[in-house]
Amino acid sequence: MPAAATIRPPSRPKGSTSPYPDHLRALVEEFLAGLDFAATDPHERSQMAGTEGLIEAMRHSLLAGGKRIRPVLALATCEALGADPRGLLPAAAALELVHTYSLIHDDLPAMDDDDMRRGRPTCHVLYGEDTAILAGDALFAEAVRLVTDRQGGGAEVQVRILREISHATGVAGMVGGQYLDLQMAGRESSETLRRVHALKTGRLIACAVHCGLILARPPEAIDRALRDFAQELGLLFQIVDDILDVAGSAEDLGKAVGGDARQGKATYVSAHGLDGARRLAAEAHERARLALMPLGPSGGDLVSIADLTFARRN
Repeated sequence: MPAAATIRPPSRPKGSTSPYPDHLRALVEEFLAGLDFAATDPHERSQMAGTEGLIEAMRHSLLAGGKRIRPVLALATCEALGADPRGLLPAAAALELVHTYSLIHDDLPAMDDDDMRRGRPTCHVLYGEDTAILAGDALFAEAVRLVTDRQGGGAEVQVRILREISHATGVAGMVGGQYLDLQMAGRESSETLRRVHALKTGRLIACAVHCGLILARPPEAIDRALRDFAQELGLLFQIVDDILDVAGSAEDLGKAVGGDARQGKATYVSAHGLDGARRLAAEAHERARLALMPLGPSGGDLVSIADLTFARRN
């Protein structure tokens, strides 16, 4: 590989984006569609009789589509490091289960109170709040089971991946960030806003990259570069989310826009204005691309994910 100083990130014509790695998304979709959440033991299957409605609610939200950014990011990290992305599919799918559980709970009346998600009725609207809560709980538990039962690489890899996921989703991660967001902590300062969203959104996105690092085990310099990339991508994702909630369309997003403003939440747009938020997004996007320089051409799919995140409309 050429020295890092001689590498330039792939050029991106103005107004265009790199192709999204749909070959990786197809792997994820196929794997998710094959999950039935039923026990393999016949006796346990018989004991699960009557839970079909719960599984239907789980699958309604899980199979609603989308770019599958988190699992695709995990697989793209593996591929960029020369590892077979199929080897990380169980962990990648587990990330999507965790993300889906968070969306189900975020949509509840006690949280963001949303009726639509990806153009479809939210889980609690179709199945009731009680079932939606249980569906989210079950998806998190099934994510853990996926890693312990199906993730290759041995016990050490499984434990390290579970540690990453638990750290990314607990009090020091997604759940803690959601709590702070509900408490309007982001209103205190721009720095607090960034911290809240680093926990709420950034941790799980970074976790996807970290899972790829655990399986592929790159040299220290590459590991550091990818961790920097993951941090910037998580920030970029949240800034763009905030922009779309103001400037996006309900048709593109598949849900109502303006929810943050109606609830009085602090966002990058409320803190910096729409133009300021767009400038911050452009800066995070550029930093994310620059962080990938040491990977050279092998980081192409990761560049594509950063480009899509910056340019996305939904």
